[in-house]
Amino acid sequence: MKKFTFRLFSLASIAFMLIFTASCGSKKKATPPPPKIPVVAVLQHNVPIYKEFVGQVYGEMDIPIRARVSGFLEGIYFQEGRRVKKGQLLYKIDPQPYQAKVAQEMSKLAEAKTSFVKAQSDLERIEPLAKMNAVSKSDLDAAKAQYDAAKAYVEAAQASVRLAKIQLGYCSIYSPINGIIGKTNAKVGEFVGQNPNPVILNTVSKIKQVSVDFYLPESDYLSLARSYRADSAKMEKVRKRGETKGSLQLILSDGSTYKYPGKVDFINRQVDPTTGTILIQATFPNPDKVLRPGLFARVKARIYVDTNALLIPQRCIQETQGKSSVFVVQDSVIRFVSVETGPTVGDMWIIKKGLKNGDHVVLEGLQYVKDGMKVIPELKTFQSQSKVVKQLLNNQ
Repeated sequence: MKKFTFRLFSLASIAFMLIFTASCGSKKKATPPPPKIPVVAVLQHNVPIYKEFVGQVYGEMDIPIRARVSGFLEGIYFQEGRRVKKGQLLYKIDPQPYQAKVAQEMSKLAEAKTSFVKAQSDLERIEPLAKMNAVSKSDLDAAKAQYDAAKAYVEAAQASVRLAKIQLGYCSIYSPINGIIGKTNAKVGEFVGQNPNPVILNTVSKIKQVSVDFYLPESDYLSLARSYRADSAKMEKVRKRGETKGSLQLILSDGSTYKYPGKVDFINRQVDPTTGTILIQATFPNPDKVLRPGLFARVKARIYVDTNALLIPQRCIQETQGKSSVFVVQDSVIRFVSVETGPTVGDMWIIKKGLKNGDHVVLEGLQYVKDGMKVIPELKTFQSQSKVVKQLLNNQ
């Protein structure tokens, strides 16, 4: 009897479990729909590639003012940091030693002229006598030699006088150009013109326009040269129209862009083998006199044009251990794709490999998606905040 009762209890338990399981299954919720994921389409454009290079500003002319003779500085006749005119007196060195030198050389010249007059007189007296054989030929030759020597001595004395006067003139130092003069390296009373004392007293700079020197790596130089050669006809038309497209830009140390474009006016004849770079010199107008020699600035130059470049927002890219990847939506399924990136353009990135034009790339929620996940893609238009990108998209 007990055994029969136990069997009935077991059958009742199994039936209860089956009923409970069936009821629980009926209460399961329906599978939720795939999440909506914002995506952007890969864009394709011709993108001009710019690079920035560190440069240094120089004046159009930076003329060092040198003490060409040594002596005590007697006077300074300008205000430091102000404009000076060509021919304006800047410094004066004590002229007394050089005045004495001029007087000494003048005395020697007078002595030489006296000797020359005597030699000339002797020659004029001996020549008639020699014709009459009243004196020997050797006497005539000696008189001629004495005359020539006295004449040469006069010329040498005259040259010494000129040199002494030139050195005296160097005691007054004048500005060679119109420009701005800097801080003086010597004060009144100092001995100048001989190391270790000041030889270069100051510098006058002409800054109506300035030169900026910067260095290009070999690879960038080659790209730039090819780009300019390919666009030579186009650039010639641009120059004839007076446009500034393709000109250099100057980025100042405060991050601002200098409003006047520049142009390349000098490329060095060779690449420096020790650094692998080539010197480029560019000229920028400076009508406001804002730029001063010695400033450090960045030169922004167009290196080449990347034809049919693929662009996606930078936020779409994930970087892990130096490798870049994106999530692409294909047939409503997330796919993990490795990509090779190129230069950045504003807040977008050029993709070299891994994507094609029109691909849909996940824009937001990268941390919530994974490879193989089903989603509902929502195509968005990326609103770039970069002026460079906005200008690029408006121009094309």
